[in-house]
Amino acid sequence: MVKKIVVGAHYGLRDWLAQRVTAVIIAIYIILFALVLLAQPAQDYASWKALFASQWMRLATLLFLLSLYYHAWIGVRDILMDYVHPTGIRLTAQVLVILALVGCSLWSAQILWSN
Repeated sequence: MVKKIVVGAHYGLRDWLAQRVTAVIIAIYIILFALVLLAQPAQDYASWKALFASQWMRLATLLFLLSLYYHAWIGVRDILMDYVHPTGIRLTAQVLVILALVGCSLWSAQILWSN
């Protein structure tokens, strides 16, 4: 009988699916944003401000950005797990990436809802 030694985090299907879902959200937002810009091209500060004044656009943009950050986290985490073998360095890099992405998330929300 062969015993399989299982090591690692085993994110597997959950993260594969999360990356696909976030990629779909990102693609839908890009298409939506392109259609909005084709319908009414924003050419100055006032028109950009008016575009992002509506609550639906702010929420769609925040959903896009959060999806982008989560998509990036999964990709970077997988790269670090595959190519950075010393545990201390890998964990330090992962914590730095998490802090950067959380900071970007908070900053994005602050930008979207500032006056």
